Amino acid sequence: MKKILVPIDFSEHSEYALETAAAIAKEHNSEIFVLHMLEISSAVYTASRDSLSDAGVFYFKLAEKKMNTFLDRKFLEGIEITPIVKHFKVFKEINEIVDAHAIDLIVMGSHGASGVKEVMVGSNAEKVVRYSNVPVLIVKYNPILVEFDSVIFASDFSEDAVASYLRAKSTFEKLGSNMHIIYVNTPDNSFKSSTEIDVLVTKFLKRAEGNLDNYPNVYVVSDYSVEKGILNFANNIGADLVAIVTHGRRGLSHFFEGSISEDIANHSTLPVMTFKI
Repeated sequence: MKKILVPIDFSEHSEYALETAAAIAKEHNSEIFVLHMLEISSAVYTASRDSLSDAGVFYFKLAEKKMNTFLDRKFLEGIEITPIVKHFKVFKEINEIVDAHAIDLIVMGSHGASGVKEVMVGSNAEKVVRYSNVPVLIVKYNPILVEFDSVIFASDFSEDAVASYLRAKSTFEKLGSNMHIIYVNTPDNSFKSSTEIDVLVTKFLKRAEGNLDNYPNVYVVSDYSVEKGILNFANNIGADLVAIVTHGRRGLSHFFEGSISEDIANHSTLPVMTFKI
């Protein structure tokens, strides 16, 4: 956990994310990259995509000034900070920053959403979750602690989820966390018997790790929805963090099928970490 990226929009929730990242950085001697994505109209671009008109330069310099003010925080003392201002047009370009600086984790603030706003607009955090190739930690409140001693990792134990499971396991080992692995059994077309779940989990762990050492840490939860099962289990064990795999759906697929990870990121009071398949 040596390099942490914090996308900001200078809001209160951005400050929560930055303070969370700072606490993690101090614990693991990490460097923080603070990114502001300057979403400006194409009208301020010149003929070259990498060039800006005079108006674009003005907004860019203004963002840099706001960045310097925003980073003047006591909790950042002693941490190596790299500020970045980019004139990205779409959120999937955040992976350019991730790849260029070998980022290990993205920490982002979110106010959550509900109802029509959630479906039609969504939040910046949702967009980053959809596109990011590295784990994304989403926080909504001023951090009280970031010692994630007890975390839950929810999975459907499909073959597609193996790589994400291994990334989560590695991430939480670095954080010194105790990972509870859960499967939520729901009364719909995805319902499985106890025997079917046992076979599913056994095959998954053998495929992922070649052994069943982690089997005692697997819990089966029955609930009316995956989201309710995850959040209720987290509350029952007093978890510090919820982790979940996301398919990164977008477009019509995302609109009709939804995304459990984004629902949980919206509705959970706990920090949420997502791992993209």
